[in-house]
Amino acid sequence: MANHKSALKRVRQTEKRRLRNKSAVVQMRTVVKRFRALVAEKKAEEARSMLPSVYAMIDRTRKKGVIHTNAAARYKSRLTTVLSSLQEK
Repeated sequence: MANHKSALKRVRQTEKRRLRNKSAVVQMRTVVKRFRALVAEKKAEEARSMLPSVYAMIDRTRKKGVIHTNAAARYKSRLTTVLSSLQEK
């Protein structure tokens, strides 16, 4: 455990940030799972209407610095691919 006053403060700050980041990631993943569930149920119209809100959640998580820019782009790309493959069938 840290001994210095500044190190103790840094531990407190890090823990707060970790919990905040974890919360943001969990919210994002929940939205993505809901979207994927719609796609699995072959509800293309509902999935298409939900896609902008999923994108917004991913972008919000990226803006907070919780996920990397390329990770956000990868999520969005894969979700779009899944949706378009559903529409082709």
